[in-house]
Amino acid sequence: MKNVEHYKKGYFMPPVIDMSWAMKDAPDKAPVWCSVDLRDGNQALIIPMSLEEKIRFYKVLVAIGFKEIEVGFPAASETEYEFLRYLVDHDMIPDDVTVQVLTQAREHIIKKTFDALKGVKNAIVHVYNSTSFAQRQQVFKKSKEEIKQIAVDGARLLQRLTDEAGANYRFEYSPESFTGTEPEYALEVCNAVLDVWKPTADRKAIINLPSTVQMSMPHVFASQVAYLSQRLNYRDNVVLSVHPHNDRGTGVADAEMAMLAGADRVEGTLFGNGERTGNADIVTIGMNMYALGIDPGLDFSDMPHLVKTYEEVTRMHVHDRQPYAGKLVFAAFSGSHQDAIAKGMHYREEHQEKYWTCPYLYIDPHDVGRTYDADVIRINSQSGKGGVGFIMETNYGIDMPKAMRENFSYFIKEVSDHRHEELKPDEIFNLFKDNYVNRVLPIELEDFSVKKRQGTWNGRVLVRAAGREVILEGSGNGQLDAVKNAICSAYDLHIKDLSYTEHDLDRVAESRGIAYFGLTDEKGVTTWGAGVDTDTMTASIKAFICAVNRMDDIKDRVYGAHLISQPGEIDEFKASASAH
Repeated sequence: MKNVEHYKKGYFMPPVIDMSWAMKDAPDKAPVWCSVDLRDGNQALIIPMSLEEKIRFYKVLVAIGFKEIEVGFPAASETEYEFLRYLVDHDMIPDDVTVQVLTQAREHIIKKTFDALKGVKNAIVHVYNSTSFAQRQQVFKKSKEEIKQIAVDGARLLQRLTDEAGANYRFEYSPESFTGTEPEYALEVCNAVLDVWKPTADRKAIINLPSTVQMSMPHVFASQVAYLSQRLNYRDNVVLSVHPHNDRGTGVADAEMAMLAGADRVEGTLFGNGERTGNADIVTIGMNMYALGIDPGLDFSDMPHLVKTYEEVTRMHVHDRQPYAGKLVFAAFSGSHQDAIAKGMHYREEHQEKYWTCPYLYIDPHDVGRTYDADVIRINSQSGKGGVGFIMETNYGIDMPKAMRENFSYFIKEVSDHRHEELKPDEIFNLFKDNYVNRVLPIELEDFSVKKRQGTWNGRVLVRAAGREVILEGSGNGQLDAVKNAICSAYDLHIKDLSYTEHDLDRVAESRGIAYFGLTDEKGVTTWGAGVDTDTMTASIKAFICAVNRMDDIKDRVYGAHLISQPGEIDEFKASASAH
């Protein structure tokens, strides 16, 4: 960056003001919201919305809860004009919704704007002219008095045409490029306009302060807003509005700080669409308030539908990391994040937590129409046991032992890393089934029989191994111990330690059970397996055999054992088991 000397501060700090607003930590209530998606947002699109698309978007804005909607610049194009007339002719403006139209402070444009308003019950006529030092000097080449007179003349024309129409329209004035205007001069112009309108309690005027181009840090803009808020004439009868753009990337911060500084109203767009870098994002501002326990007065509970509609009518894309609305904003790929979220979810369930305090999730995804299983815990090569375990338990009721979760998570990470892609819940579940559950090679359980004699359990297990059926026999101090010893003896397996747990899988009557076995060999290597069956004992034996089948050298051991059972013996065992 070699040309920093080309730049200097283009804004003007206000004189001394009361800064007590800066000590607030949040607004007391939601502002009046005005959506400018259909005007400011629309004129920023590569392909502006068609009439049908504007109607569709308008319906969504009304459904969300906007009570003030800037529907266009009727004098700018036929589409803008026809859209407003369509709303009027088809009775699409609810009694509690006010449509807003924009016009420059130029006579012929104002008059055409009023033509478009015929038949509108509730309207705001928004008039503006630029007041900034740069535009006065370079564009208009006019004095302060001349620029102020343009504003006053426009205000008078609005008043006269409204009276002639017998209407009760409300008025809004914007000193365009407010951020590049001397605050004292902006105040002078706004007060001159207010002196024309003489607003009352039942017909308030709107003074809108646009950061047409952001020029300063948010606290400077808020200080400029505070300066006017504390000095405007008729302040009790003025709705002080802001219209932040986003050139410096702080449109949301500008709006939030301006509310603390005295702004009563915010103009913005959904997801921040607008010219150059866009406008203040009303979704983000509203959801920020919601997350602080302040009702924003707008309904974003079906965010996926809102995003879908927005993307279709504007041909814009909501970024995957867009606050609250992006596809990945609730997604946790990091193992430590997943573990904390999973534990937080369990804590909420166990303690019936009233307030939302889950680690790494600023709000409850359910509140904006998202789900935990598809949106929160996402699995890739960066994921850990907490995330994998959460998905398996939440989606499929599989609550693996901690050590098995860790083992399975490493397996999943390797698969994801090899594929270079994220794994969906159903893919993870299928990998678990195919690799950890009821594996039947090289040993497949066909049947078993366990009997107790003189305090000792004797087990006989019919398996298919190395391509033939064979009966294995063993004894132990319990049924499962007897079966385990039969298999270990047959294939010379030396289990140093084992871990076993089981639980119901379906949580209904006649539920299946799932059992988990971890077998630790003489080298200290632990191999895990799981078994599923409606009979707990069968599930346990399947889990044990599955773990055996997953041991590194088991194939060599099975094929090297050369075990043979006579056909008659096998038939007798099957007949006995069937009769039993």
